[in-house]
Amino acid sequence: MSREKVTNVGAIALAGPTASGKTAGALAIAQQLASRGGVEIVSVDSALVYRGMDIGTAKPSREELAAVPHHLIDIRDPLQAYSAAEFVQDATRLVAEIRARGRLPLLVGGTMLYFKALFEGLDPMPAADPAVRAQLEAEAATRGWPALHAELARVDPATAARLAPLDAQRIQRALEVWRVSGQPLSAFHRAADQGAPRDALQAPLISLEPQSRAWLHERIAQRFDAMLAAGFLEEVMRLRARGDLHAELPAMRCVGYRQAWEALEGRLPLAELRERGIYATRQLAKRQLTWLRAMPQRHVLACDAPDALPQLLDLVDRLLAAPPAS
Repeated sequence: MSREKVTNVGAIALAGPTASGKTAGALAIAQQLASRGGVEIVSVDSALVYRGMDIGTAKPSREELAAVPHHLIDIRDPLQAYSAAEFVQDATRLVAEIRARGRLPLLVGGTMLYFKALFEGLDPMPAADPAVRAQLEAEAATRGWPALHAELARVDPATAARLAPLDAQRIQRALEVWRVSGQPLSAFHRAADQGAPRDALQAPLISLEPQSRAWLHERIAQRFDAMLAAGFLEEVMRLRARGDLHAELPAMRCVGYRQAWEALEGRLPLAELRERGIYATRQLAKRQLTWLRAMPQRHVLACDAPDALPQLLDLVDRLLAAPPAS
């Protein structure tokens, strides 16, 4: 395959639930294309942007980061927020820069909102309102997030249907948008039948989806155990020791970090951390798969197949050989 065929494709996206093998797959793709212009990886992950959060995010190792250029990793302090709109702006710029260097942008991750924003665009939404947000937090403290989720289901059933009853961060944001604007959050997302905006990313999407839920659950458990053994709890202790972070920050609401923070605060028995962390990660994977199945353009690959990696590399070759979209 010629280098020209590689660069005819604007980018390739590789998505999948947590623990589905995205990092290994991305590195294998990079190795396969090294002699054809090469690739650079753009992380599509809302947790990998944070510095000092390495173990609990399964951040690529130093060796993996050195093997191929990576972008949008370690670009924010955990005290800072990072929005989907900021991601789209950064990723769009990076795709253009990588292509200008004659390389293929490979967008890899599991934050499906980021992928949706890239492919479909996001309409402008109301800015954060600290007063409304504080009011919602106070209500959650007395009524509980499931009650607020039920309220969201009444005013924005489409958004509530894709959120877990304890997904505090997203429930809060959806209700905040409703109370500030009088419109549901779902109304601000570009409807699929409107078509993608002209500046949306045009790229094939490869979706790693397991045929066996038990296979994915076992991988999640093994990875969480490996994180604990690698010092995940100590990592969260160091973050807490800074003194300027708190449990309601988006960074600390990441799966695993939330449960570890609660355990260190005494709100969750330490003995239950593993079980609760694994359960929360399974729920995350379930939501990620729900998002992916709503993307009809995706190319599905069974990540639990014995020959999943050769299949992935073959699919990439076929996608790169296809004529560019008009």
